Amino acid sequence: MLKIRLARGGAKKRPYYSIVVADSHAPRDGRFIEKVGSYNPLLKKDDAQRLVLKGDRVTEWLGKGAQPTERVARFLALQGLRAWEPGANPKKGEPHAKAKERAKARDARAAAEAAAVAEAARAAAEAAAQPETPEAAAEPAPAEG
Repeated sequence: MLKIRLARGGAKKRPYYSIVVADSHAPRDGRFIEKVGSYNPLLKKDDAQRLVLKGDRVTEWLGKGAQPTERVARFLALQGLRAWEPGANPKKGEPHAKAKERAKARDARAAAEAAAVAEAARAAAEAAAQPETPEAAAEPAPAEG
C-alpha cells in the first residue's frame, strides 16, 4: 500500500521533514518513490516555506490510491487538496484495565479507612456518654477554695 508521509531529515533537535510517497513497508527515512513536498516546523507559522507541496503530484498520487498519514492529511486540508475531519475516539481518555483495578483498590482502601475512623469516633462518643463508674462517684470532689 502506498502512503504519503513525512520522512525526517535535519540535524539533532533541528527537524526538517520531506513529504514523500513511499511503500508502507519501507522505513520512515528510507526508500521512497517520490518527494512531493517539505515541512519545516522551525519556521514561523505564517512563513510560506514552512509547508511546501506539489499539489498536482499529490492529487495524482491520491487518485492512484495513496493514503496520507494523519499529519499529512491535515497539511493537505490546509492547502485545500483534501477534506480532513478529526477522528472521534470516545475511549481515548478512558483508563485501561490495570488502572481501573488500581482505582478500585484505592477506593476500597479509602472506604475501609473512613469506616475505621467512623467506628473509632462512634466508640469514643459512646465512652464519653456512659455514666461514671461507682468508684469514681465515691471519691469526694475537691473543695473549692
